[in-house]
Amino acid sequence: MSEKYRVRNESLPHFVTFTVVRWIDLFTRNEYKEIVIESLKFCQKEKGLLIFSYCIMTNHLHLIVGTEGSNRLGNIIRGFRGFTSKKLIKAIKENPKESRKEWLLQLFFLEGQKRSSNKYFQVWKRNYHPKGLYDQNIFDQKRNYIHANPVKAGFVFKPEDFVFSSASNYAGRGGLIDVIVE
Repeated sequence: MSEKYRVRNESLPHFVTFTVVRWIDLFTRNEYKEIVIESLKFCQKEKGLLIFSYCIMTNHLHLIVGTEGSNRLGNIIRGFRGFTSKKLIKAIKENPKESRKEWLLQLFFLEGQKRSSNKYFQVWKRNYHPKGLYDQNIFDQKRNYIHANPVKAGFVFKPEDFVFSSASNYAGRGGLIDVIVE
């Protein structure tokens, strides 16, 4: 990863974006979003991932995250992305209702062939551009940006009505993932 985009201060929350290669609308099916949700929960419980905000859109995922304990954020993210890639490919292969199966697998395979270190499929774009959130104003700006994504996309009228987002947590209604509300 470029030196410009590295986690430099582990004590800070970081804004990160994981984008599906070629901006493919992979997360149009709830079962694929559930893989991301369950993987994030695992990282919270087992790896010390702290989640402050999140939103799963059709072709990308925004998060504000941090860590507790000795686990480094970059290592947690690498594990999350590798694990979810494998689970998503398996889910696509095994989903009899996936009308885009051959197309998706072909594109992910072609993207994987672009890197010599990758033997098979590439689901996520390589960089996730972690940005340390040094003060509360920047934190609030990024959180609001994350929660506004589904509204801007026309999925909902109010951020807290989008199920695959932490906006409902901030509205006091709980959500699919427990988040640290600040």
